[in-house]
Amino acid sequence: MAGLIKREDIDLVRERSDLKEIVDAFVTLRSAGVGSYKGLCPFHDERSPSFHVRPSVGSYHCFGCGESGDVIAFLMKMEHTTFSETVERLAAKAGIELHYEDGGTGPDREQVGRRQRLLEANKIADEYFREQLASPGAVAGQQFLAGRGFTSEHAHQFGVGYAPQGWDHLLKHLQRRGFREDELRLTGLFSEGQRGIYDRFRGRLVWPIRDMTGATIGFGARKLFEDDPGPKYLNTPETQLYKKSQVLYGIDAAKRQVAKKRQLVVVEGYTDVMAAHLSGVDTAVATCGTAFGSEHVKIARRLISDDGTGGEIIFTFDGDAAGQKAALRAFEEDSKFLAKTFVAVEPSGMDPCDLRQEKGPEAVVALIDSRRPLFEFAIKAGMKNFNLDTVEGRTGALRHAAPIVAGIRDSVVRPGYERELAGWLGLDPATVHRAVAGAQRAGSGPSTDTRRETPPGPDAGPAPGEGGGGYQRPDTRDPAARMEKEALEVVLQQPTLLSAEQWQAFYAADFKVPAFAVIHSGIRAAGMAGATPSQWVEQVRQEVPVELGPLVSELAVTPLPARTDEDLVRYCRDIMNRLFELQITHQKGDLMGRLQRLGPGGDPAEFAALNRQLMDLEAKRRSLRARE
Repeated sequence: MAGLIKREDIDLVRERSDLKEIVDAFVTLRSAGVGSYKGLCPFHDERSPSFHVRPSVGSYHCFGCGESGDVIAFLMKMEHTTFSETVERLAAKAGIELHYEDGGTGPDREQVGRRQRLLEANKIADEYFREQLASPGAVAGQQFLAGRGFTSEHAHQFGVGYAPQGWDHLLKHLQRRGFREDELRLTGLFSEGQRGIYDRFRGRLVWPIRDMTGATIGFGARKLFEDDPGPKYLNTPETQLYKKSQVLYGIDAAKRQVAKKRQLVVVEGYTDVMAAHLSGVDTAVATCGTAFGSEHVKIARRLISDDGTGGEIIFTFDGDAAGQKAALRAFEEDSKFLAKTFVAVEPSGMDPCDLRQEKGPEAVVALIDSRRPLFEFAIKAGMKNFNLDTVEGRTGALRHAAPIVAGIRDSVVRPGYERELAGWLGLDPATVHRAVAGAQRAGSGPSTDTRRETPPGPDAGPAPGEGGGGYQRPDTRDPAARMEKEALEVVLQQPTLLSAEQWQAFYAADFKVPAFAVIHSGIRAAGMAGATPSQWVEQVRQEVPVELGPLVSELAVTPLPARTDEDLVRYCRDIMNRLFELQITHQKGDLMGRLQRLGPGGDPAEFAALNRQLMDLEAKRRSLRARE
């Protein structure tokens, strides 16, 4: 058995792992001040960015759900790996050689986590399929691609491969690479019969399906030969890695442009994604054998930072009945977006792949540019079910359309569509307005919910009964509590900016808020000497009760109100001076109380001593103010 990883190596992994780079693979981050970033939380569904990352201290915290920690904790939660597996993965990425307690050498091939073995098997299969596409046996696959306007360079760009005909080509290849049959059963790459397992994909073109980090987690395979009894498209079944409701083909290639342009284009197939990207629509992705659902919505919203300030989701569908049905299914998810949602339908029924081949790449771009609001499409698609030449038909169409118009979030756009609907139906605008207003009152549309999903944020007061382990969440509406909070933020985030004199004064400070007082004690116990910023925050977390760990992370990532390095230095100095001045005020209050209790008949020597202390404190206060 391997020993435990040595503590100093774990600290080194934390120090050399770029938290922002790791988080960027899952969340679109935007600047939130000097050295601070924020985005939509990957751990819960939210509409306003409340997930904050401060790379310099190696910490993240979500002000919405409370999730917090360091780079190791983040990857463990995102990848569902153990602590040791996560540290080993980060160490390999950073080129760090790990050492283990009791002479251990770490897990060998047999001890690598199941997830890592599945990833490795998929990676090797990906490489194998791509190599096979250049073989003589792959002529049918090569011809299929060429017939759709794709070159060998295009195939290489998108990782397209070929699964050779036969029953055990991939099986033997992976067995030669050291994989056991019990491991291979879990990959989704094989089917099982009376004689054991055999290749799932045979005589098919193969597209690798990758997650946002670029790791291959499954495959989609297209039928090439008439004697293949299987379906036209065959995907990897559900595995530990591959969950079709959570996968978007092409997301690894599109994610950067999706985040940059705040646009996501959803097409229907693998070749459509290829055609779209090659035509300049580099934000295109596709679902994998399932409808666009709520889990896909979460991926899309995080990538485009769906906070209501912009962004668009564009669905492309064939113009036939199946395409219209798919568009209406997408409309059911529309209320989960703040971004504007559109549909682009090619009148002749051509998909992006056919469109590129028949009319050129500019036609694909034109298709996307011709997008219509999804709610307009839903209204008109439903109206086709009514005979608008009759009063009854127009009334039924109005009942169908009114809730859709009521659900339009933009209060400026909604009246315009009321007028459009009145024109489409040949009804009086006032009649349509009453119907829409009635639908709103009945709660038929998303816009009737006036509650706004706003995270509590760093300055919110405590929720009723909030608190854990006996520590009530500090109410920073109180000026003294706010002062203590801001001082702890400075000490946790910018410890190197404090002078020796300031550290001494901070250690001597008397914190009044119970939770902040415990963290203050934890800071004193942790000791800054020799620690890097990321080690420093982790040491403090280790010194406080576990229920206060998230509060430490919150204080460590809360953006400081400074735009430049000079502003930051000035802010930190002013905050510490205000803390010390507050402490002086507390001390002067204590001394004045003692003087009052002493009274006129008290000991003259004690009276003089108390007055000297008061004058010394006042001199310190004036000195602090002179530094501002």
